[in-house]
Amino acid sequence: MHKQKNEYTMSTTTIQNETFTNLLNDLNIPDYVPSANAQALLQVEARYIKDLKINVGNVLNNAQYLNRKESLLLALAVAVNERFTLLQEAFTQLALAAGATEAEIAEVVACTSLMNTNNIFYRFRHFMKKDFYSNQQAGIKMSIMMNPVLGKEFFELLSLVVSSINGCEMCVTSHEQSVLQHGASESRVFEAVKLGAVIKGLVTVLG
Repeated sequence: MHKQKNEYTMSTTTIQNETFTNLLNDLNIPDYVPSANAQALLQVEARYIKDLKINVGNVLNNAQYLNRKESLLLALAVAVNERFTLLQEAFTQLALAAGATEAEIAEVVACTSLMNTNNIFYRFRHFMKKDFYSNQQAGIKMSIMMNPVLGKEFFELLSLVVSSINGCEMCVTSHEQSVLQHGASESRVFEAVKLGAVIKGLVTVLG
């Protein structure tokens, strides 16, 4: 049993798939040891590897309504949300190289944490549909939303993407309205949510 496990274990030095290796290089992940999901794709040279590389490259590099730094900060939020340290570290370094500050990186972490809190709480309210729960004051401190380092519009966009991943309808609706009120276009919202979806798919393979 132990021998069989070792037989199927890969490292970056044994990955023969050029597309997958290029994806790792693009993400600045030099020492990746493939997960079980990645190994399943690599062992059969799955066509999806090419799709994944194209999708990730498009959302990070070819966005029309997000600049490079914004795309990487949104990707970072997904990695933080999914607790995937390897990608969190990679996107942090890429975002810093694209002009992000340490304060902005920290606020991405804080925003993602707050959204995890709010998504659970407001999803519960939405599910229950009881006046008692709906009429209670939330009592959740949210001072970082008042004057965010990232700017109100992008903070709301970040909140929308994380809420979309976590599946809170009330939060998604609220933040979508707010981000539009702060000057974003529906095209920008669409692009940001698509980025979140693609990076979540990346986590599924790499994690």
